[in-house]
Amino acid sequence: MGMPSGSQPEPGPFAMAIASELRSAMARHMVSGAELARKTGRSQSYLSKRLRAESSFTANDVEDICRVLGEDLEALLVAAARASRRR
Repeated sequence: MGMPSGSQPEPGPFAMAIASELRSAMARHMVSGAELARKTGRSQSYLSKRLRAESSFTANDVEDICRVLGEDLEALLVAAARASRRR
């Protein structure tokens, strides 16, 4: 069975909160989008689109970004879940 074709759904509140938490983590660690792209092996345009919450991050993306930034994955996801409930 192949992958479904077509566009992805718009990011929901949780996906948008994850993007927000990752932007905050980048700011805390003073890591630019270009540096994060280089360190995670993703393109800058790929990350930018997701950091602006125009598309959703994958679980692998979030895990890799947290590792690169030295952020606790579970804590970031809990903070995103709490923020998404406040929206």
